[in-house]
Amino acid sequence: MRVFVAGGSGVMGRRLVPQLVARGHQVTATTTSAAKLGLLDQLGAEGVVMDGLDAASVGEAVAKARPDAIVHQMTAISMAHSGKPDMKHMDRWFATTNRLRTEGTDHLLAAAEATGVSHFVAQGFGSWNGIREGGWVKTEEDPLPVDMGTSMRKGAEAIRHVEDVVVAADGAVLRYGGFYGPGASDDVVELVRKRQFPLVGGGTGYSSWVHLDDAASATVLAVEQKARGVFNIVDDEPAPAGEWLPYLAACAGAKPPLRVPKWLARLLAGDVAVTMMTEGRGFSNAKAKRELGWELRYPSWRQGFREGLG
Repeated sequence: MRVFVAGGSGVMGRRLVPQLVARGHQVTATTTSAAKLGLLDQLGAEGVVMDGLDAASVGEAVAKARPDAIVHQMTAISMAHSGKPDMKHMDRWFATTNRLRTEGTDHLLAAAEATGVSHFVAQGFGSWNGIREGGWVKTEEDPLPVDMGTSMRKGAEAIRHVEDVVVAADGAVLRYGGFYGPGASDDVVELVRKRQFPLVGGGTGYSSWVHLDDAASATVLAVEQKARGVFNIVDDEPAPAGEWLPYLAACAGAKPPLRVPKWLARLLAGDVAVTMMTEGRGFSNAKAKRELGWELRYPSWRQGFREGLG
């Protein structure tokens, strides 16, 4: 197949493109920087510079590539695009990413329709942001809330937008868990080593994780099988912060994380951090394993943090 990967030079794209190429697909991958065209060439893709927020740029790139499938992996969360992680001001930190998930998604879908692209796969998010009622682990049948705290609301609405419009276009949305692996977890590990990533309250909030290589393999399956609908792409073990964070610290060779009360964490890091670490809901991968035949190299973050952080 001819596969167009929007955002091919990002942390996810850099793991996905080689897997697609290894499966015999012809890949066109985009970047916002001409300096990264050489990297995309090394990964086996034909690189193209594209501005995901410019409808004409997107339309031209897709028309030229004439793909059978588009994979939307555009974000702007890296230090180069958005500066240091800032959970207290998520609306600022994720401002461009939110636009890429709304305007960027719409531009890609319009280009797909204009060019007759038969299938569309988009990056969603499903780590700790399950609806905060009922059990601690959510399926694809559970709606994603948009009231994730004042500074997460725009981000939550953008994620919902991706799901609404891509599913309406008969495509697939992959709710990836929290990424870890080469380039994806460096900032978190550094904070843990500096003891600047404390446990909040009882650490009862759940998160789901996924190694980049496992997320990429699920994406390849979704492309090849022309999957439709929403899939949770997470590992087998949703877990509370009180379990995964001390384990991550041990794997990183760091001292155990400090513990801070909710009121102090809210002052220092904001509502989103408190919600994630005390009320977060994880996700089940049963549908993806059943319908896509997905098999994980790292079925648990326990193995993954130990072996696959770097």
